[in-house]
Amino acid sequence: MTLTELRYIVVLAEEQHFGRTAERCHVSQPTLSIAVRKLEEELGVVLFERSKTSVRTTLLGNKIVAQARLLLANAAVIKSLAEAGRDQLTGPLVVGAIFTLGPYLLPQLIPRLRQQAPNMPLYVQEDYAESLRKKLRDGVLDAIVVSLPFSEPDVVTQELFDEPLVVVMPQSHPLARKQEVAPADIASANLLLPGAGHCLREQILALHPEWRDEQSARHRAEGNSLETLRCMVAAGLGVSVLPRSAAESGLCAANRLVARPLVGGQRKLGLAWRASFPRHKAIDVLRKAIQTCSGDYWNFTTEQEAVEQTMLPLQGW
Repeated sequence: MTLTELRYIVVLAEEQHFGRTAERCHVSQPTLSIAVRKLEEELGVVLFERSKTSVRTTLLGNKIVAQARLLLANAAVIKSLAEAGRDQLTGPLVVGAIFTLGPYLLPQLIPRLRQQAPNMPLYVQEDYAESLRKKLRDGVLDAIVVSLPFSEPDVVTQELFDEPLVVVMPQSHPLARKQEVAPADIASANLLLPGAGHCLREQILALHPEWRDEQSARHRAEGNSLETLRCMVAAGLGVSVLPRSAAESGLCAANRLVARPLVGGQRKLGLAWRASFPRHKAIDVLRKAIQTCSGDYWNFTTEQEAVEQTMLPLQGW
């Protein structure tokens, strides 16, 4: 049994005609007939009912043709893998990122990676860390950018960079006069947290024991995105702890907010991929692009903007 013979029976099942099948397969009709008969003899079954006017697959033939299609598809995958292995920067790379990083990293990363590897399209997905873990394990994603520590069997993890956490508050807040804020300074504040499922939530709660207290948790609000949290702070609902990339000065000034470094607060970000993933050069280019562009979107400062900006409409507009 050969892949060529399997292709013959798949095409013959579609065309139901030896002449058209021979034409599609670029062989003579006698050669096709001999190959199909040889395969039937090897399997010991009849795959096709033949008459002077038509060719039809038998009931068992339908099942065998279906399996032949799967084998041919898998063979095509093997061939494409081999081609990608010869040039690891050709073909798409599918990358996942946690929700609390994607909006700030990806707009910088995609054009930079396009410059470094123009023949390697980047497809990105945002999700929770646990969902990204499953997608990586199942082969849906080639690599993921997540908070560390991250551990998964047969997965390689490499540290990218440390990102400081900051406290975001209204400009009129008493703590806005400080150059940095300690966790104890906001222990009694109405703390706005990312919702359940965000790894950032657990990292924030680990900074101060009182924040895990169920009684105080009743007075906390949650947001499913960092943009929502920032807007909730602007509405006077409390203060929030965000990654520095989500508290860049321009974003805060638009809502008359300020961000101050949180003492002892930071998260470690890393790149993870399956150990069996064959395109190591693609992973290396991705890692370098992330580390290179990370500084481009971090323009953090503890100083207020010279000119206040607002998202509210001006009088007379």
